Amino acid sequence: MLARELARTLWAVEIESYSSLYRKARILSLAERIRFGVRQSDCVIPLITQDGVSSPEVNQEIGLAAGLDQLIIPLVESGIELPVLIRHLQPVIFYPDTYEDALGKLIQGIRQLTKLDWLKIKCPYCGEEMTQYISPEEEVDKALLAGKHLETICSYCQRNIYLDPRTFRPVP
Repeated sequence: MLARELARTLWAVEIESYSSLYRKARILSLAERIRFGVRQSDCVIPLITQDGVSSPEVNQEIGLAAGLDQLIIPLVESGIELPVLIRHLQPVIFYPDTYEDALGKLIQGIRQLTKLDWLKIKCPYCGEEMTQYISPEEEVDKALLAGKHLETICSYCQRNIYLDPRTFRPVP
């Protein structure tokens, strides 16, 4: 569930999550899909939870990313010690009940490293997907500090859509 939420948040800012490869390209073995995903990534975001920290797959992916000298931004559940290969990194720490806050910090960090111009939104009213310019970082920060939502209009049905400024996902 946490990985799916991370993938949806990355999708919203037009960053592809290679975890989606797990369900695609079945012609390749899982090992090949993982190697391909890590090699093709600009950044690897290991999701480290109580269960994940001892997972051989998670640790192998981290080892591969570290060996390829990939940028790694760990997303770590509070109280969990980082695996040895990435213990020197500054993680984004999350609590299960405030996961969206950590996703907001992650997106903010990625925005500082790269230029994110576009936002993908699926309208909660008409179901259409649209692409719009992403709100300026200052506007996002202001909404976060005020505890308010970002606002946009659906290009198709013309209804107002309110977005969570942490995840850029529509809110009811």
